[in-house]
Amino acid sequence: MSEPRVEAGQEFRDEDWYAEDLGAARFTDCTFTDVDLSECTTSGAVFERCTFHGCRLSSSTHTSTAFVACDLRRTKLFDVTLDGCKLVGTVFSECVMRPMTVRGGQWQGVTIRGTNLARLDLSGVDLREADLSMSDLTGASLKDARLDRATLREATLTQADLRGASLDGVDLGAARLRRTRLDLSGAVLLAELHGAEVDVSP
Repeated sequence: MSEPRVEAGQEFRDEDWYAEDLGAARFTDCTFTDVDLSECTTSGAVFERCTFHGCRLSSSTHTSTAFVACDLRRTKLFDVTLDGCKLVGTVFSECVMRPMTVRGGQWQGVTIRGTNLARLDLSGVDLREADLSMSDLTGASLKDARLDRATLREATLTQADLRGASLDGVDLGAARLRRTRLDLSGAVLLAELHGAEVDVSP
């Protein structure tokens, strides 16, 4: 087997990486501009402090891959699969992020502002300290997700499912809730945010 590709400080522009198998490649401080990564695959790869501008990751599949402190702008992730991936500290701006298949993963501290995330299944994802301000999470599943200290300012959570999600330090009152599904602890938190004194004793 060939050794995984290792690149640092490189710039890739207008390149065609369509359907490439990048395996466990490692890219550090690299810039990708208008690169076609559609249908590419990674497994255990690491992208650290990389920038993606105007790239296409549509229908690509990433397993146990890390995008750490990356910056993705105007990048298409249409129909991407993220299976157990680590997106810690990564920022998404003006990206297409649905439909998308997500299976678990650590997304702590991600920034996804003002993005259409409607009906995405983010069940069980670690979203602690994530900034989802102004994003549309209509009909999204956040069941059992870790949302502690996440920012949901003006996020739309209409018909979203937050049952079983951890919500410590979350201001649900700053989000737009309508027919949002909450379990008892979530309902108590919301009531207390609105000034209620909740007595759950029998």
